[in-house]
Amino acid sequence: MKKLMTLALLSATALTAPAKAEDSVEVLHWWTSGGEAAAVSVLKDALQAKGVTWNDMPVAGGSGEAAMTVVRSRVTAGNPPTSVQMLGYDILEWADQGALSNLDATAKAEGWDDVVPQALQFFAKSDGHWVSAPVNVHSTNWVWTSGKIMEELGVTEAPADFAGLLDIAKRAQDAGYIGIAHGGQPWQEATVFDSVAIATGGLDWYKKVFVELDQDAINSPTMIEALNNLGEYRALVDDNFSGRDWNLATAMVINDQAAFQIMGDWAKGEFVNAGEVAGEDFQCWRVPGTEGVVTFNADQFAMFNVGDDRKNAQAEMASSVMSPEFQVAFNIVKGSAPARIDVSDAEFDACGKKGMADLKAANAGGTLVGSQAQGHANRPAVKTAFSDAITAFFNGELTAEEAAEEMADTVAIAQQ
Repeated sequence: MKKLMTLALLSATALTAPAKAEDSVEVLHWWTSGGEAAAVSVLKDALQAKGVTWNDMPVAGGSGEAAMTVVRSRVTAGNPPTSVQMLGYDILEWADQGALSNLDATAKAEGWDDVVPQALQFFAKSDGHWVSAPVNVHSTNWVWTSGKIMEELGVTEAPADFAGLLDIAKRAQDAGYIGIAHGGQPWQEATVFDSVAIATGGLDWYKKVFVELDQDAINSPTMIEALNNLGEYRALVDDNFSGRDWNLATAMVINDQAAFQIMGDWAKGEFVNAGEVAGEDFQCWRVPGTEGVVTFNADQFAMFNVGDDRKNAQAEMASSVMSPEFQVAFNIVKGSAPARIDVSDAEFDACGKKGMADLKAANAGGTLVGSQAQGHANRPAVKTAFSDAITAFFNGELTAEEAAEEMADTVAIAQQ
């Protein structure tokens, strides 16, 4: 009660006394769903405890595309936010433009180089200098199931392969449920295809296609097979999927309307926010056929060049993001794994522990690979070229053969 009263008093003070630039941060992000909003509150409270006010700039939509439009207008006007939630190559592109602050002093003082996985440092640094603070490690190759429906179907463990997963969806349909919860947006279809591609062609082929951009691998029989597998998945979603936000699809699983959803582990935050218990009310499986692989993306807060009067608050925010206490508290709520490898999993639930263990194993075994859908396999223009063809196929606008050819052509253009 005392903590609540203190927070209420701080909130009232913030409303009646506008924050000065030196003790406030303006943060642009797209965390607007229930679980995401709860996770953001963890960081707000951490900064509030340091006397730094959080000025919120939420951009709804579940991905960074709308957010980047807002950022471009702000930077062009010479008034960038203090910090922006960003993914992968978007960070590096802004760094290449000289738009981001140097965080080396904070990073050196707190030993970031020793605790952040190298795969994340690739995106958090530009020319060897820290320009963003990693918040978490998400992975996209997850299946989130309805415990009730799985129990009714007699499913006690993940199937051996992707075909077995689709069989569960068909059985759920026969029992009167929706087979697969899906939101019809290009980034969601591309996210599903991360897993379908690996389950079909294996990790090496995935890397050839999305990381190396090998034309022969892109326009290949394996790609056509992967797209046709995506087509079988498409046949098991409901008729109202088009335009549905990802968290509404997650709610279909939470409410036992659909058997499962393939989605990144931010979906777990929705289950947690709804009071669901991992291992009981829902299960978390790696997409069958992708076991041992972690397709990742990492939310980071890129710090923009701001005036000297705003740099101290910016450094406090970066420090708060990277603190072990915040990394644990935030990622428990968000559903992701911490961006530090030195934190304990003791407070995490069964799915959280599995995610952290999978991440460590993949990092050690060389099977931690960037999600193409989430902008961690290649540059934004290439990501768009792939996702446009994937979603066109998903919506029946292209055949598998046409989509494979379209990918090869548009990716070649995007590389120019």
